[in-house]
Amino acid sequence: MIRVCHVITLLELGGAQQNTIYTCSKLDSSRFDVTLIAGKGGYLDGDARRLLGGRVTFVPQLVREVRPARDLRAFLALTRLFRSRHPDIVHTHSSKAGILGRAAAWAAGVPAVVHSIHGFPFNDYQSWPVRRGYLLAEKLAAKWTDRFIAVSRRNAEQGVTLGIFDADSVRLIRSGFDIEAFAKAPRLAEKRREMGVPAGVPLVGTVACLKPQKAPLDFVDVCARVAHSKRDAHFIMVGDGELRAAVESRVRDAKLTDRFHLLGWREDVADILSQLSIFVLTSRWEGLPRAVLQARAASLPVVATAVDGTVEVIEDGINGYLCPAGDIPAMAARVTELLSDPARTRAMGGRAREGLHEFDQDGMVREQERLYDELAQRKC
Repeated sequence: MIRVCHVITLLELGGAQQNTIYTCSKLDSSRFDVTLIAGKGGYLDGDARRLLGGRVTFVPQLVREVRPARDLRAFLALTRLFRSRHPDIVHTHSSKAGILGRAAAWAAGVPAVVHSIHGFPFNDYQSWPVRRGYLLAEKLAAKWTDRFIAVSRRNAEQGVTLGIFDADSVRLIRSGFDIEAFAKAPRLAEKRREMGVPAGVPLVGTVACLKPQKAPLDFVDVCARVAHSKRDAHFIMVGDGELRAAVESRVRDAKLTDRFHLLGWREDVADILSQLSIFVLTSRWEGLPRAVLQARAASLPVVATAVDGTVEVIEDGINGYLCPAGDIPAMAARVTELLSDPARTRAMGGRAREGLHEFDQDGMVREQERLYDELAQRKC
């Protein structure tokens, strides 16, 4: 039996978090003894308890913000957990848990350490000292890491180029999801009524955490431009986060209150996507945007920013359009073009489903099992 501890900062509603919970719940229980360790207070805490029961442990000291005293307590708590549970493999996710978890695994003498890159903590929008600090932290933590998992080729190549790891130590394992759930979601009229969207009108939407990475204010600005030429169009945003108040203010300023529907976090994303005409993602940087893949499974054309892993899943002009990050006029123009050309929209949507097999969630789990087996044979 191989003992594996997964560590993630916070179980918010996002692809990395959902995939981590799914992996922990679906690893072969005859071969793997799995524990999930996370900070407390995430939207998905209840899901983790329901699916994993006593195999989930919450560490209140583990938080996203940089807080040196609290981070030290989190490191000590993780070290104690690893020393008491004697995992063969520690598998970390996200930047804070990735740094503290790997340091604690090293301190506790864990035989093998894996880190999943769902997007790096540094980006071009940070000041040079901040970006440099994150890069140095990643290089330090890499010394305690046996294998890396990248969800996008771009992140794998970036890590090699920056000297964080070499090409032999990183493996591409795609972020998986339930493809059929999105491909077969029924288009129910009552779903529009529930959301307050009139029947028959064009509906443009996004699914994203309302944080700077996802640039939700850019989405509002795109919608405002589209609304001027498409008077019957409505817009929805599924998600919540630190920028919610700013989004609400921008919607009011754009006089879109009656046509913009901010839904918060939802469990019925597949049903909501089935109502859309076009999916939009305005991210400034990404790992691999699972929401885009879900939109493709729902046969939606996608208008997205040409960043990181997004360019690996959208072929410009084939199953969607790619625009420079922050280019509001370009994104609005593409959305307007699609709304004005239903035949093109249907054709792109039809092509969107093609080639999704590599993002199957069970395939994702089996790939991780193979990696764990290799590490256990070599290190444990």
